[in-house]
Amino acid sequence: MRRLPFTKMHGAGNDFVLLDGLQNKLPPLEALAAQIADRHFGVGCDQLLVLRAASGDADFRMEIYNADGSQAEMCANGIRCLYKYLRDAGHTEADAVRIETLAGVVTPQYRGEGRVCVDMGAPVLAPAKIPTTLGDAGAAGPLLDAPIEVAGETLRVSCVAFGNPHCVSFVTGLDTFPVERIGAALENHPAFPNRTNVAFVEIVSRHRLRQRTFERGVGETLACGSAACAVAVVSVLRGVADTELVVALRGGELELAWPGGAGSVLLTGPAATVASGEVVVVK
Repeated sequence: MRRLPFTKMHGAGNDFVLLDGLQNKLPPLEALAAQIADRHFGVGCDQLLVLRAASGDADFRMEIYNADGSQAEMCANGIRCLYKYLRDAGHTEADAVRIETLAGVVTPQYRGEGRVCVDMGAPVLAPAKIPTTLGDAGAAGPLLDAPIEVAGETLRVSCVAFGNPHCVSFVTGLDTFPVERIGAALENHPAFPNRTNVAFVEIVSRHRLRQRTFERGVGETLACGSAACAVAVVSVLRGVADTELVVALRGGELELAWPGGAGSVLLTGPAATVASGEVVVVK
């Protein structure tokens, strides 16, 4: 048995437990992630973030473990929190750093106390690269409003990837929509070989959208930054939103900007530290 230091953080209510692998030797994390994420018997979080030394052309590396122990390629809320931790812990004083993820190198930038902007890069629109079997496998994309049979009904979905796959569906009555039931069915639908994150969206205006997200390997969360990026891209491509907009999530608001084409999506939002402590790890 050992005690492992942790920091609890959140970005717009999407909450994380962060482990510093630069300062501590860490045990295998797949089972530990589920133990820590448990909201009754653990610390409680949507995902476990792990800070590591970079292995390539970056300053640091971030690993992301879902509550079910699986790894995620990217988390935009999580990388904002990791960057805040890097500054708070004295690992860097830089206003921008390059962080290696399974989705590639991502650059968060300081935007004032508790605010971070993330350059998410250009969206992946080709169905085969998302991946999804919806649409023409050889098409360049985008894949918009494709019909899909799920949980006994037909929905229209649009698909995008930011290192991790996203499925976006526009609905009415977002507050009462069965996110858990439909989200779980879409996450595990055969059309998504690597499973998928699912965003349900309601249009407020061309400058403002509302979103609820069912995250792959987690369930419904109060926010999902990469899903908000996917929602912004799909909304611009469908012509229902402008290139700069706000996505309102259950845990807060995120600012998105995408010029279209091969341009990068910029996401700006909060990052906050909740608490620090030690978790007991039983080997």
